[in-house]
Amino acid sequence: MTANNCATSFRHLSFRQRAVMNALARRLIAMPLQNRVDPYGSLHAVAERGAWMGNRGVLHDENGRIVVPWRLKRWITCVLSFRGRQRKVFAPRRYSELFFLDEATSFSAGHRPCAECRRERYDEFRASWIEANSNHAAGRRVGADDIDSVLHAQRAIRGGGKKTWQADVAELPPGTLIEHRGRPHLIWNGQPWPWTFAGYENPVAMNLAAGGVDVAVLTPPSIVRVFQSGFRPQVHASAGNDAPSRSMLRTTC
Repeated sequence: MTANNCATSFRHLSFRQRAVMNALARRLIAMPLQNRVDPYGSLHAVAERGAWMGNRGVLHDENGRIVVPWRLKRWITCVLSFRGRQRKVFAPRRYSELFFLDEATSFSAGHRPCAECRRERYDEFRASWIEANSNHAAGRRVGADDIDSVLHAQRAIRGGGKKTWQADVAELPPGTLIEHRGRPHLIWNGQPWPWTFAGYENPVAMNLAAGGVDVAVLTPPSIVRVFQSGFRPQVHASAGNDAPSRSMLRTTC
């Protein structure tokens, strides 16, 4: 059918039929890309965007469809705007822009701060990571590639999927994401908060201090040790807020 035939057919539709077709067209145009990241590191097409952007390499094809879960071991978390740079999201042969609800979600997925657009936060994280993971840093200088190699072994399953590990919930620090009743929950302010793409729901009843209760932990163990050292991720306001670090405040502006 030619463009002229399509136009003629459209004109012969009733007002209601035109309205339905226009609504469908608007929905197709506005359909979100599959680039919203959950705490498992999986990618979804949902409307919510988030506070941070991420990068794992070129994951999409020429039609904007996700074809692989990652291309690189360098999974990073970036600011949404940096030095006025402009990008078309999911441009052909360019890295796939991913988005996170908050920094706690990005850490759970296995991403770390970008060393370019978030240099101060990266330096803070790297110093804490080295101190908390001395078994990976003994006798040598640890750089981004070294951290990425450890994180990749702790987060990713070949072909896609998420590595988890077991721990006593009483021993987990704030900022850690766990699985509880089949859903991700954030440990924050002494309570487990159910995670959603739009924010956190009201906390559920669980005695986090009791001990003796093992849970599946989503946040990689080397990052959990960083949190145990006192490093705190940025968390969506729906879970309440502890004071973030100065470096994080500057990089979110």
